[in-house]
Amino acid sequence: MDNSISLRYQSELSASRQQIWQWITSVEGISKEISPYFRMTAPKNIRSINDLQPEAGKKLFRSYIFLFGFLPIDYSDMTLVKLEPEQGFIENSPMGSMKNWQHIRSIIPSHTTNKLLLVDELTFEPHFAKPLVVWFIKKVFKHRHSVLQKHLNIS
Repeated sequence: MDNSISLRYQSELSASRQQIWQWITSVEGISKEISPYFRMTAPKNIRSINDLQPEAGKKLFRSYIFLFGFLPIDYSDMTLVKLEPEQGFIENSPMGSMKNWQHIRSIIPSHTTNKLLLVDELTFEPHFAKPLVVWFIKKVFKHRHSVLQKHLNIS
């Protein structure tokens, strides 16, 4: 029986496709989205996914995850299964706390305006404390999208 949770979030953004791509692939952009809930580590020489030569399904690096920036709670073996520049990516990263974790992030045209949509689709299954983990992931991704809207709605 599949006990995975699926969630979807989207934000309509006025920034260009290039600006959105730069943000969602940069360590700085990701860090701003997840702060203050999390801090994730990355190798010091990595500023963006674009600095790497990802091979589909091969671990890029191990990222340690700190709750509220200081309490170590998890790790993620950052793994991309698909990367399409300025379109999106599929991350399927093994994590200590999850039986499975998949994050699909896409940049697509809005059907109602001339803006772009940034869409996050999550599928995951926690090892434990499922209701708490689901509640927390929802909170974090709502926050991430409020940060995206603040920084990428350019007048």
